[in-house]
Amino acid sequence: MGRTVSFTRPDGKDASGYLAEPKSSAASAALVVIQEWWGVNDQIRGVAERLASVGYRALVPDLYRGKSTVEAEEAHHLMSSLNFGDAASQDVRGAVQFLKGSGGKVGITGFCMGGALTLLALAASPEADAGVVWYGCPPLEYLDAAKIKVPLQGHWATQDEFFPVATVDKLEEKLRESHVTFDFHRYLAYHGFANETAVGAGRIPATHYDASWSQLAWDRTFRFLGSHLG
Repeated sequence: MGRTVSFTRPDGKDASGYLAEPKSSAASAALVVIQEWWGVNDQIRGVAERLASVGYRALVPDLYRGKSTVEAEEAHHLMSSLNFGDAASQDVRGAVQFLKGSGGKVGITGFCMGGALTLLALAASPEADAGVVWYGCPPLEYLDAAKIKVPLQGHWATQDEFFPVATVDKLEEKLRESHVTFDFHRYLAYHGFANETAVGAGRIPATHYDASWSQLAWDRTFRFLGSHLG
């Protein structure tokens, strides 16, 4: 099981997060895992544990400072109150720097809100070595794609009501214009297809877990990470 760790942001302020580590102490490659809008809950901690099970150190920075929820209205409030620029350039970058301190390459990955923050954080974290985005994108006018200097993979749902594929098309155009190396995959699925707690008629009707597409996306992710992080 993982543990809570503290780290220092670039601005000198303290932050904390959930760190999952592989059984082998020799492992050095690592990932910062960015939460969905629910906060640092059991599901996102499980993602970190999944990454640890295949050999990566995985740190989930606590962007909501201890808060989490299962209610969509409260999640929307928490997300709306979050300073995305500060979270990307300070919390996430600080987490990258913390992991870099142990040596080895460090990637960034995130889901939904965390996917949007992954893109922003890659532009704000020159220490990062790769990124994987899962069905999340910031307003494109806030993304300085020219600052993304590392390989990027993305997983998108063609039935996504929150991040429509038309937005993904525009994101691809922006990345190409900035000569970013990226590899995007689209799945005939709904938003949250890799979140096993997304059950459609539950908390968010427009989300739905799909075990088959999730497994394919994870297989592609592990191959990508193996190529770029080792």
